[in-house]
Amino acid sequence: MFKRRWYLATILGALLLAAALAIVMPASAKQSPLTPIERLGKAIYFDTRLSQPEGQACASCHAPEAGFTGPDSSINLTTAVYPGAVPTRFGNRKPPSAAYAGDSPIFYFDEVEGLWIGGMFWDGRATGWTLGDPLAEQAQGPFLNPLEHNLPDVVSFCEKIQTAPYATLFKNVWGGKGLRCKSDGDAYLVYEQAARSIAAYERSIEVSPFSSKYDAFLQGRAQLTEQEAWGMELFNGKGMCNLCHISEPGTLDQPPLFTDFSYDNLGIPRNPDNPFYENLAYNPEGEDWIDPGLGGFLMSAGYPADLYEPELGKHKVPTLRNVDRRPYPEFIKAYGHNGYFKSLEAIVHFYNTRDVLPTCDGQTYTQPGVDCWPAPEVEQNVNIDELGNLGLTELEEAAIVAFMRTLSDGYMP
Repeated sequence: MFKRRWYLATILGALLLAAALAIVMPASAKQSPLTPIERLGKAIYFDTRLSQPEGQACASCHAPEAGFTGPDSSINLTTAVYPGAVPTRFGNRKPPSAAYAGDSPIFYFDEVEGLWIGGMFWDGRATGWTLGDPLAEQAQGPFLNPLEHNLPDVVSFCEKIQTAPYATLFKNVWGGKGLRCKSDGDAYLVYEQAARSIAAYERSIEVSPFSSKYDAFLQGRAQLTEQEAWGMELFNGKGMCNLCHISEPGTLDQPPLFTDFSYDNLGIPRNPDNPFYENLAYNPEGEDWIDPGLGGFLMSAGYPADLYEPELGKHKVPTLRNVDRRPYPEFIKAYGHNGYFKSLEAIVHFYNTRDVLPTCDGQTYTQPGVDCWPAPEVEQNVNIDELGNLGLTELEEAAIVAFMRTLSDGYMP
């Protein structure tokens, strides 16, 4: 099903207006310090005390040097899924980027397009229905998750905040009596305020600065190379990438976020190295586990089969901003919700040839040039309209990759 670009541009324009912390600032403002709530959110984001045992921070899986995704090259090359505070426990998906996520709308079904839109996490379960902010709800999730930070309850979380070096800043930001942890109600308020602070930091100019070469190009401060310009043309044309990864400025010249906040089953094979298969205490299905994605969340939320079954295997369309950002050239990044692909070249080649090459049993792929692909992990609901047989040449694939590399922040013209 094709997604209408005019419709999405309108949605993105409205969303970007509503998220004041995510708007583009003039060059003079880009040197301004973070606001108090953003500084508080940053302190919480990097605090390794907020886990049991201590040692796990938000940045452990969402590090700035890797585009706010997984910072361990060896993990990305193998499991792609990161261990939590308890090192023998793993989640089931690779860390998505924590940057450029602040404009994802409250989760809803669009009747016109027939699409679920918004929410956070790969499966949309941080809907925003409780706090009115999906990004803040996502920030709450890992702290009490036994596979991640492993804190037992909100009181334990609150007590750690209460004794943190930034406790005074917390009280100054949130006012009132602040940081009371004796009751579940008081502790939950601190839990909510901490999550909103993290969301403010993730919306800040430090995490979402719009400072890539492509942004400079849109502002007339940089020129794309011939290969990058050709890649942009292919991205917006033959490759059909822009149907989900919006590349044009919004209606009021807001910079593009390279996502439409929808969900898709790309037909990605299962990642055979995913440690969740062996995590029987939390995955009783073992090797038989199939990631249901959005459909699994809708099923658990009580939606009927006629609504959740068409969404099985679908995962949220990620932003492509910082998709190639890495701390050094040899650093490996993982791509896809399960980290099956180990390079931009490999996932672009998959988009291009998924339905052309024969099916086979195989490994995870680092580079293009394979002569077969394993079957999709979830075979129903695969998107066959916008990928799978694009007819791109090897040079055209390389040009698209070159264009996506212009999306890394920190460009200096």
